[in-house]
Amino acid sequence: MDYLWTPWRYAYVSGTHKTAGCIFCDAPKERDDSKTLIVHRGQHCYVILNAFPYTPGHVMIVPYAHLDELQKLPAEAATEMMTLSQRMESVLRELYHPDGINLGMNIGKAAGAGIAGHIHMHILPRWVADANFVSVIGETRILPEMLDVTWKRMRSAFKP
Repeated sequence: MDYLWTPWRYAYVSGTHKTAGCIFCDAPKERDDSKTLIVHRGQHCYVILNAFPYTPGHVMIVPYAHLDELQKLPAEAATEMMTLSQRMESVLRELYHPDGINLGMNIGKAAGAGIAGHIHMHILPRWVADANFVSVIGETRILPEMLDVTWKRMRSAFKP
């Protein structure tokens, strides 16, 4: 029998990761970006690693404004969100050499949003056949890179 140890996922599966406030509003208030996994701070939006990623390099672009619908996002923030999405596509291609990129939003709980009250754009690298039996049948993800390593690589890639 093989064992896959993923202790960092316990907070997610047990529900202990939930906070009283909004995680996307609270994260930018912290000063230590390595602690919050913020990769880049823009004027209207920031880029943050997904703490429970589907693949290495899974990030989210989050507006600072607490909004639950894309149609409420001011034009300047929407423009920056798309500009950061384009930049992240370049960073992911450079760092991970994926076969493709997933880009998307789940708006509202019924649409699958884990944090339904604060819109955010997911961007993640994908490879042909990266969804194998372990993730499909076993509901377990195997990630070859720790989050702190991903954060350092992405942070470096964002420097001019």
